[in-house]
Amino acid sequence: MADYRVSIDIGGTFTDFVVYDQGRERAFTGKVLSTPDDPARGVVSGLADLIADLEGISFLVHGTTVGLNAFLERRGTRVLLITTEGFRDVYTIARGDRKKLFALQYRKPRGLVPPEDIHTVRERMLYDGSVQEPLREEDFGPIIERIEREGIDSVAVCFLYSYLNPEHELRAREILRERVPGLSVTLSHEIASEWREYERSSSAVLNAYIAPTVERYLKSLDGQLKDRGVPARLHVMQSNGGVMTAAAARELPIQTLLSGPVGGTIGGQALSRTLNRPNLLCVDMGGTSFDASLIVNGRPSVSTETELEGLPVLMSLVDIHTIGAGGGSLAYLEAGALRVGPRSAGADPGPVCYGRGGTQPTVTDANLLLGRMNPDYFLGGAMALDRAAAEREIGRVARELNLGAEELAEGMLAIINAKMAEAMRTITVEQGVDPREYSLVAFGGAGPMHAVALAEELEIGEVIVPWAPGTFSAWGMLQTDIRHDVTRTFYRPMEASVAGDLESAYTELEEQAREILRDEEVPEGRMHLLRTADMRYVGQEYFVNVELPGGGFDAETLEEIADRFHAAYRTRYGHSTPGAPVEFVNLRVAALGELERRVIGFRPPAGGGHEEVRGVVFEGERVPAKIFRRDRLPTGSGVSGPAVVEEETSTTVIPPGWRARVDELGNMIITPEEE
Repeated sequence: MADYRVSIDIGGTFTDFVVYDQGRERAFTGKVLSTPDDPARGVVSGLADLIADLEGISFLVHGTTVGLNAFLERRGTRVLLITTEGFRDVYTIARGDRKKLFALQYRKPRGLVPPEDIHTVRERMLYDGSVQEPLREEDFGPIIERIEREGIDSVAVCFLYSYLNPEHELRAREILRERVPGLSVTLSHEIASEWREYERSSSAVLNAYIAPTVERYLKSLDGQLKDRGVPARLHVMQSNGGVMTAAAARELPIQTLLSGPVGGTIGGQALSRTLNRPNLLCVDMGGTSFDASLIVNGRPSVSTETELEGLPVLMSLVDIHTIGAGGGSLAYLEAGALRVGPRSAGADPGPVCYGRGGTQPTVTDANLLLGRMNPDYFLGGAMALDRAAAEREIGRVARELNLGAEELAEGMLAIINAKMAEAMRTITVEQGVDPREYSLVAFGGAGPMHAVALAEELEIGEVIVPWAPGTFSAWGMLQTDIRHDVTRTFYRPMEASVAGDLESAYTELEEQAREILRDEEVPEGRMHLLRTADMRYVGQEYFVNVELPGGGFDAETLEEIADRFHAAYRTRYGHSTPGAPVEFVNLRVAALGELERRVIGFRPPAGGGHEEVRGVVFEGERVPAKIFRRDRLPTGSGVSGPAVVEEETSTTVIPPGWRARVDELGNMIITPEEE
């Protein structure tokens, strides 16, 4: 019987598949248009087209942007927020800082719950977790009546100091579900078991906002897969770089927010190991969005909190900066000037050249017009592109600016490249990181077409295009493990007297972590626990996360932890103050469940030279460029620009002055010609 390990990446425009046949030790990929009205339908139909025997699937993982899109497009459910009496306005007031200091008409980010949908009940925990006032259960009566009367299906509960003692939040869920069966209830201590009331409220509300949408989607997909005879448990990629079962994802949908993009970063981590390049800048340009992330010293850059459209979220996640820039980004005129993105044609209707009803030119149409794409070899020839339609619509906009069609197309690429370069600077230059010390890894369906131009913008001297870059994010999902993170606030100075309490707290967190892994059916021998701590100098507001040594805590261990903190602080901010007093803020344990995984081997092709010569526009001039099929480029072969390398999932553009070579793993390494 066949034995397949399958990963699926659902994007805004395409759904990507990577299938590893363990019996034959070979891999194959697939790519179909996404189905925004029902993402599960596209997944199941694409899987059925790719694999004849679905009963042979032994492992299945997928990344999804269903929750993220519901948030970004404000299509989530209506949420009621229940909090402690006297603290009704915490979520509305938020923080007093301005995100844009010099914006004259700055407006505070709009929350997901208006003030009229925030309710309070009488209860009060103290700072040490003791009960000052018991929960008044009769206060839930009017709230439940409103839930039933107005058909509300999601509630967030955030009580003061519930991260220290969750008793009242747990009882609140019991009361709500007893009276309203099927109600989705989010408890703040389960989403973010740490201090800072507003941030915890925001995280709980966001989870509640997307919960019904994600729950329905995962239930639908799981059901359709079982109906088709797929025996494997469905796993979902998490924002923290690990995976979890679909059942766990339905309980914590907020963990799926960056589920799709993070697969590419984990793939970058695997690439970093195999190529012995510790520092990588990973860029993923798809049809709808552009994602940038860093691999630093062989590991993804990870954060313990983020902001989405100005709203804080407390959770462990891979640092990914996302903007609306992709092959489907629309070009339009605004106040007489050309704009490109963030609006996208998506999968339906898609770019003009798809012939599915699109009328606004996109970045994909511009690349096609400039000769960088082959209209007869898109998706390996499975889908033909209409170059004449792209030229017609680009020409229509160009005439309004008194430009030629090709001139406007190059202008569109310049604008979108500038936006993507700015996103790359956000996670490098603005964070004190020199991008010139990194190699640029480009993937996604459109990434390799723009990679060299982006490298030139940031003065990066090496571009790496992995094998099958259009499905690289899906490939990355096969290189990860089950992961869950547990947290506890531990606000104590770092001194010898804290060692015993520190070990006791970590012991309790690790037992909690093991219990979660047992629920995920991870064998004891495959469990791995990683201790980290959020630490800061006394008197500061923000902290850095530090990995702690294993074993117990004594004076020598605490000194080593202090050294690690100073080093991490110096890496993050460019300086440190050894000898200054340090304190703990939060303790964290990453619970890892090791999954079977293998690096999918690259099979070198026999070769075959270039296919043809085609006119491709560079800097206003159409020049003859050699066209290559990537599956015919043998190991060690070199390609000098101007050239275009085509494959089923993507196209790589090598401009004049640059040269590519194929390494023993099938990656294309592109460097300036003089090197």
